[in-house]
Amino acid sequence: MALDQTQIDAWERDGFLAIPDAIPLARCEALMARAAEIVDAFDPATVSIFSTHEQTRTSDDYFMASGDAISCFFEEGAFDDDGNLQRDKAVSINKIGHAMHDLDPVFDRFSRQAPIAEAARDIGMADPKLLQSMYIFKSPFIGGEVSCHQDSAFLYTDPMTVVGFWVALQDATLENGCLWAQPGGHRTPLRKRFVRSAAGGTEFEQLSDLPWPEPGGSDMVPIEAKAGTLVLLHGLLPHWSDVNRSSRSRHAYTVHVIDGAASYPDENWLQRSPSLPLRGFDAA
Repeated sequence: MALDQTQIDAWERDGFLAIPDAIPLARCEALMARAAEIVDAFDPATVSIFSTHEQTRTSDDYFMASGDAISCFFEEGAFDDDGNLQRDKAVSINKIGHAMHDLDPVFDRFSRQAPIAEAARDIGMADPKLLQSMYIFKSPFIGGEVSCHQDSAFLYTDPMTVVGFWVALQDATLENGCLWAQPGGHRTPLRKRFVRSAAGGTEFEQLSDLPWPEPGGSDMVPIEAKAGTLVLLHGLLPHWSDVNRSSRSRHAYTVHVIDGAASYPDENWLQRSPSLPLRGFDAA
């Protein structure tokens, strides 16, 4: 599935590229089934809540150790005031992260399949290494907003090389919280970095006061995507997704890839054990 010159030009101009029908639906369904098994086996006594609004507050030990693990994180609105789940566990999870691509055979094969590997090659990634994976549930009515951000803030390299390969496992629409992106926004500076704090936990290091584009505003465009669509996201591209207010879930999977020749700082929040070195798109 080689990218043509029109697609490469669009990637370089916009900082994102949607490729419909890139991933076979049978593979999407197999990944969804495996994610359901992981959640079913997850002990809800382990409560870690994922929030893009208060990430420094929710950076608990479970989150900080998830760089080389398979961990489940709850939605902000999953619990009542007494700490009880308000819905079934299966629809209360925000995401699974962050090393399924190296630790689970089904996720390994999905992450390293030819359409993703070839897209990385075609946009010029010379030594791609798979760093982080996330399975996003965006469950009906509870699937939370992901605030406007740049992926390089969380997965910083020197030089900045991270690219997100986002797959719509189910149809992503305006109603169920599809992605929005700022065309050309990858040419704006990195606003901040999410780093490990010397005092423990995490903090944001402010780098630029440039305002974010208004979520859903005129500077951003929606990326509605049918299941099987592969979306490439430049690390400096501002992007956002809204709350899922619909009755339909919006499952998606992202694997973030960096250049193996780039420096990956020790203060980045996500760290991997030396026993689990980064791998490229070798055969799974």
